[in-house]
Amino acid sequence: MTTVSPAMPDAAGFFGQYGGQYVPEPLKPILDTLAQAFETYRNDPEFLREFNYYLKHFSGRETPVYLCSNLTKALGGAKIYLKREDLNHLGAHKVNNTIGQILLAKRMGKKKIIAETGAGQHGVATAATAALMGMECTIYMGAVDVERQKLNVFRMQMMGAKVVAAQSGQKTLKEAVDEALGAWVQDAEETFYLLGSAVGPHPYPAIVREFQSVVGREAKRQMREAEGRLPDYCVACVGGGSNAIGLFADFIDEPGVKLVGVEPSGRGLEYGQHAATLCLGEPGVMHGFRSYMLKDPQGEPAEVYSISAGLDYPSVGPEHAFLKDAGRAEYVHASDAEAMDAFFMLSRMEGIIPALESSHALAHAIRLAPTLGRESIILVNLSGRGDKDVAQVESMVTEGTVVPPAMLKR
Repeated sequence: MTTVSPAMPDAAGFFGQYGGQYVPEPLKPILDTLAQAFETYRNDPEFLREFNYYLKHFSGRETPVYLCSNLTKALGGAKIYLKREDLNHLGAHKVNNTIGQILLAKRMGKKKIIAETGAGQHGVATAATAALMGMECTIYMGAVDVERQKLNVFRMQMMGAKVVAAQSGQKTLKEAVDEALGAWVQDAEETFYLLGSAVGPHPYPAIVREFQSVVGREAKRQMREAEGRLPDYCVACVGGGSNAIGLFADFIDEPGVKLVGVEPSGRGLEYGQHAATLCLGEPGVMHGFRSYMLKDPQGEPAEVYSISAGLDYPSVGPEHAFLKDAGRAEYVHASDAEAMDAFFMLSRMEGIIPALESSHALAHAIRLAPTLGRESIILVNLSGRGDKDVAQVESMVTEGTVVPPAMLKR
């Protein structure tokens, strides 16, 4: 049975100096009620039994670890393993969290679900679990992302969700969160806000960490079974940080395992051309929590960009900020071009099409592996499959804005 992870924030919701509840007074009792419900049920045997039932029979867990033999041989260095979260029902890690949160919503007597989404994977998972549980569902998505991820929008609608395009600002993930929070405040009595990443005011970072920590627990045992030891590196992409903290959670207390989060450097490190928050940001408050954030000259959330709709967020989960400052995790960046190269390389060499988000993590593993000995092991969290991105990439290849790596051309 899935058990809970040991490390949690303090009573006020802080990981060190990051986290907390920076919200209007009317939201505090709503959040406190959620925190109380979470504490009540996170170790409740019946809740865990139901949670585990749906993880296995609805999502299809557990997901395997997979040795990329061809890629490893081509790079000539460390072994590269993938934690295959792309094999979850719906194609990403997001369903782990939506199952957990919607079971909380049921126990709290909520009738409606609202959520935000960037690349659409959280939206699809929310729509699916809401359909499963017979709950009304509304998804907020930036208008730009609606265009980039038309397939996922239609998938949500097929499962009965209403998709609302956020038209303000940059029309991406930040604005989707803004509008979802606004809608929640208006109808918090009957509505449950199902937040998709390890961000937001307390208790959301702890809740998302808890339900995603199944990824790291499985991987830890599976790597011991496959190699007789733990990996030298755990690598995951970081936007808000849910898939990364899910993988990292069970390895934080293993000092021999290096934790590496990979952010998008997009088109370059100039203002507005990337979303490398931990690499280039500074502490600040946004969306009800304190963490690293990218700021404009006035100190407001900066304009950000990534080829991946799931990574263009100007802040990051507070536990990642804590791990960075503590020196327990390292945060690096990968560009659009590097992510695209990794996207094609894994597709051609292993027959696995990765999500563009996950391709950033894979890009760093491809850089890292040749610098290490053949006895070294890198575990990459393949947080999602790339089906949702194929139309976007095909269009870019057709237009000539993306060229598949020369070494992979037939």
